Order: sequence, then structure tokens, then C-alpha cells
Amino acid sequence: MRARSVYLIFFVFTCISCSDKEEILTPSNQILENITIPSHFPEITFPMENAFSSERWSLGKKLFYDKRLSIDSTISCASCHNQDKAFADGISLSPGVFGRAGITNVPSLANVAYHPYYTREGGVPTLEMQVLVPISEHNEFGFNIVEIENRLKKDNGYQEMAMRAYGRALDAFVITRSISTFERSIISGNSKYDQYTIGKANLTSEERLGKELFFSEKTNCSVCHGGFNFTNYEFKNNGLYETYSHFGRFRLTQKESDLALFKTPSLRNVGFTAPYMHDGSISTLSDVINHYNSGGKPHKHKSELIRPLGLTENEKKALVAFLQTLNDSTLLTDPFLSE
Repeated sequence: MRARSVYLIFFVFTCISCSDKEEILTPSNQILENITIPSHFPEITFPMENAFSSERWSLGKKLFYDKRLSIDSTISCASCHNQDKAFADGISLSPGVFGRAGITNVPSLANVAYHPYYTREGGVPTLEMQVLVPISEHNEFGFNIVEIENRLKKDNGYQEMAMRAYGRALDAFVITRSISTFERSIISGNSKYDQYTIGKANLTSEERLGKELFFSEKTNCSVCHGGFNFTNYEFKNNGLYETYSHFGRFRLTQKESDLALFKTPSLRNVGFTAPYMHDGSISTLSDVINHYNSGGKPHKHKSELIRPLGLTENEKKALVAFLQTLNDSTLLTDPFLSE
């Protein structure tokens, strides 16, 4: 079903806008209103036809928190991307409208501006298009972007904001563009590790040991979770199961080689975003480390990097301590991102 939904979304999106692949990306300002991009982060780029403005950001923020985007008006984007959970939600599989069972664990939206593609299967190439996925998913918003437009077009406040932001009435173009503008401003780069990186904080001896292990050939953690955002965005199988109920990237591509492969998540704010894995089946960071230390379960597509590590108890605790240094508590209370 997801593959069909994604293809339908591509069709709908091309009907309401020009191809994003044809757009020229332009860099944003280093300060997005009151959201500062850390000096050790790359600049954010915005599509030319969706350049940043405070009017677009304000409209997108309002829509992000509006439950009328779901068919029964019970769920907003923020319902599953809670600020106090680093824009994740702390639930294994979040229920959608009418209590419909969720399919995958909700990923954090922190630093989503830097992702090259979206969803755990990686089937959506732009943030503007991504919002159409939860809207149309039966197990999430269970709705339609056209019906959302019809529902909100009588809201004079929205119409005024749309005209100021895009010079046009509220429509599918405006809704998708403005929400993505707000989401690009969800920047997280003020963790203890960030402060350490720029020379403004020190790590404890345990955290330093964890850092050494994380970046070592013994664990190879940083091979997949490297870079400023602690992910290479690639698709891997980590040996979580021998048999998977979720087919991973295969749902999109229908290629056998993609069976049970999932997009590598960022580890930023990992201490705030439990439970873990694509299905939220592991509840603590200690259990995550135990999983990797064991070498995982046999699967024909398991990454060659997943193998028994032989970590001691002290080393496992040190890795958890280091991962906790990636938490950015300022993100959880930033008033400019709050409803």
C-alpha cells in the first residue's frame, strides 16, 4: 500500500506545482528569524520557489499544530512530532485517526532540513512532498490534501496569512510549502557534544571512552552514524529480526535486495527519542547497545558491519554515556517552535 500511496502522491504533487528537481536551491540566511544555525553546521537550502520568509514560517507553524489536517480533526503533525520528545513521540507505533494501528516508529524531525530524502523507505525526495505522506496514509491522517484545502479555505485568518506568505489563496501548494518551511527551522545543534566540538565544554572520562569506542573500528558506529547529523542516510538491515513483518524499502521499490532495509536514523537527541528501531521494539539505549554487541540475528540482508563486538559492561555504559551527550535540551523548550 505505501508504494502505491507514494506514487499517487507524486502524481498529485506534480499537479499542484512544478517539479522540485527543476528548482534551483538557494541558501538561507544564517539566522532563520529566531532560529540560529550552529556555526559548525552546513547552511540550509530552500527551493527557489519556497525561499524562507517569516510569513511562510508563521503559516507553516500554525498548520503544523492544526488537527484539522486529519480526517477526524484529532491529529496534527505535532501529535506525532512532539517538541518535548525532540519532535518524535515516545510511542512504539503511534495510532492514527480512529485509533488505526501505526506502521513504523515516528522519527524525529530535528535537522530534517538536511535529509536527502524522506520516510523510512526513502521514497520521497523533498520536504514539500513529505507532508503528503502522513496526510494520505490510511493509518495516519487518512485524508486528502484537496479536502484539507476545502476545509480550511473558509478560515479568513488562514487566507490572509496565505496571501501575505505566497500572494495566493490557501491551497495545496501553500499548505505543503509553508509546513516544510517551518519544519526546516527545527534545528538541533546545541548538545553537550556540540559544545565540546567547539571547545566550550568538556566530556567526562566515561563519555570520552564512549566517544573513542563510537568512532573506533571496534564498533564501527560512526560508519553509519557519522557526520554532523550522525547519519549517512543509507538503507541498512541491522539484524533486528530473522523475519520482518515490515518489508522496509521493499515496500517502495519491490526489489528483493531492498527487503528489510531501513533508512539510517540520526542519533541526535537519541536520549529523548525512545523507543528505538523502525518498530519501536527496543525501549532503552542500553538494550540498543546490547543488540549491537550481540551481533544481531541472522538475515540475508544484514549489514556486514553488524557483528559481535565483545564489549565489556564498562564499555557498554560508556557508549550510552556518549550517546547522551548528543541530547540538545534547548530544543525541547525553544519557544519559537512551540505551539
